Amino acid sequence: MNKYRLVLLLVLILSVLAVQAQKKRKIKKNVEYVTESGLKYTFYKINKKAPKADSGDVVAVNYVGKLANDTVFDSSYSRNQPITFKLGTGRVIKGWEEGIALMHEGDSALLVIPPEIGYGERDMKIIPPNSTLYFTVVLEKVQKPVKPYDVAGLDTISLDSGLKYIEVKRIKKGILAKGGDRVYVNYTGYFTNGKIFDASYDRGEPLVLVLGRNQVIIGWEMGLQGMRAGEKRRLLIPYQLAYGEKGRGSIPPKADLVFDVEMMKIEPDAIPKPFDISGKDTITTKSGLKYVIIKKTDGEKVVPGDTVILDYVVYFPDGKILESTYERNDSLIIVAGQPMMIPGIMEAVELLRKGEKARFIIPYKLAFGEAGRPPVIPAKTDLIFDVRLRNIRHGKLQMPDKQ
Repeated sequence: MNKYRLVLLLVLILSVLAVQAQKKRKIKKNVEYVTESGLKYTFYKINKKAPKADSGDVVAVNYVGKLANDTVFDSSYSRNQPITFKLGTGRVIKGWEEGIALMHEGDSALLVIPPEIGYGERDMKIIPPNSTLYFTVVLEKVQKPVKPYDVAGLDTISLDSGLKYIEVKRIKKGILAKGGDRVYVNYTGYFTNGKIFDASYDRGEPLVLVLGRNQVIIGWEMGLQGMRAGEKRRLLIPYQLAYGEKGRGSIPPKADLVFDVEMMKIEPDAIPKPFDISGKDTITTKSGLKYVIIKKTDGEKVVPGDTVILDYVVYFPDGKILESTYERNDSLIIVAGQPMMIPGIMEAVELLRKGEKARFIIPYKLAFGEAGRPPVIPAKTDLIFDVRLRNIRHGKLQMPDKQ
């Protein structure tokens, strides 16, 4: 071995020993420590019995970031949501990667990050070049990498469609997921060779969807039906029920897929049933718009310039749902008197008071016209809107309150 290789080997050994010493060091609260990279850290709270963050873990961190002059340049608290990322993947600056890896779930600390492991010479606008950064951080959650389900000895159930599934964990009580329910699902997606191609755990939150609305592949729609909250299944999905002969993105053509899924939560009947208009009067306006008041109130009336917040379900004349705010779990926000939507809706909002519900039958001339919007909306298609006017805000456009 020549002397250069020997020197390199010694450097590597010393680096490993330094990292191990750092990990084994007995850390005390309210004492500042410094790593070889120049990171300074002071723990305020230490929770040694909790899981410690490591490369590959998904972590959720609340923080306040300040400059040396005490200027706050960022804070997760202003967004009411911690930042979630996979440690060791370069999603955050090196000082964070190193500092968070020293912490346990529940720990809080001050990280003083020199520019060399921060943003360096880059001008980040509010963060000047060569800035030392001061982060007060709380490691809220550590999610260890999820292992594939152990399915040894479990029965595989085959459906006529070609879908197969294995019940990994069963729950005896609770509602069964069905079409129209909003479900919250954690999952890991594998190719048949065992390689992971996607996982909700990496994002730190479950996938949310409404069953029966074609928001996911057919194999998922079928495989999630009949599950209870808390249950786990392995779905074995043939390519015909996944991304087909062409594939999509990182999914190659004709790829059979394996999903380990966990049903976290079920919200029944996320999309309301169609309004019952039997026995109620239908009013027709001069433009040809027809409407039926389902619920009348003495609330405020909409005037031009108001920010109007609506919940709705849109149906084709045959009763099939086109789309709705409920499946997105949000609301439509428009300004009355401004051409922000189809003419029929802009006319409709000014006919309602706050809290009222109504069905609007919008002729195609007040919707998407003679051409429609192919391939979803055919030519000359009338539309039916079941609308609830949830709130009114006077003046400039505002985001809705949760009500």
